[in-house]
Amino acid sequence: MKEFTPPPDSASIVSVTDRVKPVTLGMGVTSVHFLGARAAFVGGEENVAFVDAKGEITTVAVHSGGILSTASDGKRLVMGGDDGKVVALDAKGEVTLLATDPKRRWIDAVALHPDGAFAWSAGKTATVKSGKAEEKSLEVPSTVGGLAFAPKGLRLAIAHYNGATLWFPNMEGSAEFLPWAGSHLGVTFSPDNKFLVTTMHEAALHGWRLADNRHMRMTGYPGRVRSMSWSAGGKGLATSGADTVIIWPFASKDGPMGKEPAMLAPLQARVAVVACHPKNDIFVAGYSDGTVLMVRMDDGAEILVRRNGTPPVAGLAWNAKGTLLAFADEEGSAGLLEL
Repeated sequence: MKEFTPPPDSASIVSVTDRVKPVTLGMGVTSVHFLGARAAFVGGEENVAFVDAKGEITTVAVHSGGILSTASDGKRLVMGGDDGKVVALDAKGEVTLLATDPKRRWIDAVALHPDGAFAWSAGKTATVKSGKAEEKSLEVPSTVGGLAFAPKGLRLAIAHYNGATLWFPNMEGSAEFLPWAGSHLGVTFSPDNKFLVTTMHEAALHGWRLADNRHMRMTGYPGRVRSMSWSAGGKGLATSGADTVIIWPFASKDGPMGKEPAMLAPLQARVAVVACHPKNDIFVAGYSDGTVLMVRMDDGAEILVRRNGTPPVAGLAWNAKGTLLAFADEEGSAGLLEL
């Protein structure tokens, strides 16, 4: 990241917009990922568009209808659709059917485990499939809002109304309910496996310290938090939902309790999506006015990647090495930046 130099003064922003390779996808985009060397732009309907470093586009049909949920580990992309199917797409562009809901219900959420296990939800039911083992299912009190695997062990977090449930699929009677009033939609474990954080329907996050299930309230947002990303060392959680990127500190055993978050990259627009660099303390933020900024966490130095004046940014992704950045807005105007 030698190119990342701070601006000469706080009033100026370094720009790399002329180094971005523009890509016109011709479809709406809901999320962006990398599978190997290629960026994968997930459309709202049916297709995923692969884009290589030269900007060449290859479109792959993955569902027969809307794509409702996605998860990726950099090797494959798992998606759930309104066709009741869970499919996987690998870096070669090959599609594999993983599961079909017997009632053809919408697949609202999916998750991937580092060892290859995957999970999906339909209605109130969350299901896990690991290797050659049988599928294991758990019904929670209300419709599943989000799923996430713990970084260690086969443990699944299920976000739902009035809290979250932690479940070891291979252990009978292992479901543990973590209560907090309200609708919980997204969920993530901290990389050190010490904390669980959910996004809520209201403008807030909620968290639990897993050692003792102590609550962590993270409020003050003007809007709903729709995007979260852990910093490379797991010491900070960058979030959308405001006109700045709000980063909660998780370096201590108490997490953000009793501490103020950092607020970086302020703009006259709402942060729509955030993605932290996989190796360095840098993040990229996409805004509701189409702006994309790359920001250094320690001093807030900013680099302009994309100017405003377009639809909201829908997705951002780094490749595994952190040398390629991909982004796209809701209408499919995208770009690639090599660092």
